[in-house]
Amino acid sequence: MRVIAKRTLREFWESTPKYTDAEDPLRSWYREAKQATWQTPADVKEQYRNASILKNNRTVFNIAGNKYRLVVEINYAAQIIFIRFIGTHQEYDSIDVETI
Repeated sequence: MRVIAKRTLREFWESTPKYTDAEDPLRSWYREAKQATWQTPADVKEQYRNASILKNNRTVFNIAGNKYRLVVEINYAAQIIFIRFIGTHQEYDSIDVETI
């Protein structure tokens, strides 16, 4: 899969010292996502049992022991993952995950 854009992840863990613990888990997720060839949401769930599959091709991943939430939009046919949001649970609760 092609992930757009790693910069969003890097900016998150570099944005404030309290988010530095997200760096290693986000780097791991990024590596795994780049190597994936997901064709359906079921493929994602097979690799990430705790991922939440939502409307509008959105998927929510729990990062760093569920401390952070990563929302992506996946275009399975084009093999592209668009990063839509990364943040804490509190920040996640303030967004509309299906339209972000």
